[in-house]
Amino acid sequence: MMKFAWDNYKRYAWGKNELRPLTKNGHLGNMFGGLRGASIVDSLDTLYIMGLMDEYNDAKEWVQTSLDLNSNGEASLFEVNIRYVGGLLSAYYLTGEEFFRNKAVELGEKLLPAFNTPTGIPRGVINLGSWGWASAGSSILAEFGTLHLEFVHLTELSNNPVFKEKVMSIRKLLNKIEKPHGLYPNFLSPVSGNWVQHHVSIGGLGDSFYEYLIKSYLMSDKTDEEAKKMYYSALEAIEANLVQKSPGGLTYMAEWRGGILDHKMGHLACFSGGMIGIGADDGAPEKRQHYLDLAAEITHTCHESYTRSTTRLGPEAFRFDSGAEATATRLSDRYYILRPEVIESYMYMWRLTHDPKYRDWGWEAVEALEQHCRVESGFSGIRDVYALTASHDNMQQSFFLSETLKYLYLLFSDDDLLSLEDWVFNTEAHPLPIIRKSCLQDEITEEKTVSE
Repeated sequence: MMKFAWDNYKRYAWGKNELRPLTKNGHLGNMFGGLRGASIVDSLDTLYIMGLMDEYNDAKEWVQTSLDLNSNGEASLFEVNIRYVGGLLSAYYLTGEEFFRNKAVELGEKLLPAFNTPTGIPRGVINLGSWGWASAGSSILAEFGTLHLEFVHLTELSNNPVFKEKVMSIRKLLNKIEKPHGLYPNFLSPVSGNWVQHHVSIGGLGDSFYEYLIKSYLMSDKTDEEAKKMYYSALEAIEANLVQKSPGGLTYMAEWRGGILDHKMGHLACFSGGMIGIGADDGAPEKRQHYLDLAAEITHTCHESYTRSTTRLGPEAFRFDSGAEATATRLSDRYYILRPEVIESYMYMWRLTHDPKYRDWGWEAVEALEQHCRVESGFSGIRDVYALTASHDNMQQSFFLSETLKYLYLLFSDDDLLSLEDWVFNTEAHPLPIIRKSCLQDEITEEKTVSE
């Protein structure tokens, strides 16, 4: 599947951000400013761990010769960080190729002006070509809360403390600000440092902030106590306010709007099964089994959203009200754009429990993707998971190559391929090594001595 997706991207969309498989052309989109080659940077680590070396070498050569970081145009700080900075960091850590490190740090430096706000909470949009930030309005929790892993590694690799300082000051502000019921709303003003409204969700807008709290703790070799404390307090608030059980016995996470629950769960929130699973070991010992059970229940609910559709692929959002359970009621929620979150949770749950059902569920997804999303020249999202005849959206998302296919491959690989003992995945599935202070310090000192 990866080779098919990649070969078609290379044939029809090389250097563009994403392949449009039906029209057989490339797409640039507006998320990355003038940056190009998103599918290439997102695929480097996947190609490498799958042993697709010819393809990896083509990708590497493109990054070395053609990735232009001096592009003009408004880019999403979040998307550039998770896809480009994350992809380059992983490529460096997996291969040791120096230029990947240099490009990652150079791009990281271009993101720093986004933090020039009264609060240090970055703006969501940055112009890479000229100075400064572009967008007004509020900043999004999942966006400014999903920089930590990458920026800590940028400081490790550059010996420049500024990257880590920027993300630590975000955390400091979030720590001291008043939280309604212990929950973190999705929007914050980068000017006043106040919440803009009280909408809370574990799906889009909120999702990866929580993920990066537990992963910051794990990536620090379990030394980042502040991240640990914030994660378990947030999880407690989520359990107290958002976790629900449907009449049919399905556990789900509702959304919270100023104290009123909206009984809807987004596909994006389905990463939380895996998140709660990897966090089960480090909370209160008496809660370990409770967290593993909760992780399994949420993953089961997300699997139900797949099995209750005609295509066996899950909708963008599904509801639990007016008789519906784990199904999309609105036409506008019925699409599937090759998203990875459900498969991501299968992978983590497999690694944590080795219950064969998670591999069975992953294989169901493979068969559904092959049947409904594979087209003549790549893979495409579909507009309605409940329709028998597929209406394709003509987009092979870069995260399909970075995340969906990587998590599937890892689900069917041995646990020691990118072992969770040694690696933490960023929210685009780019693996970053756990920072063991002693070893990394030794390596850095060794390198310094060599270079001197």
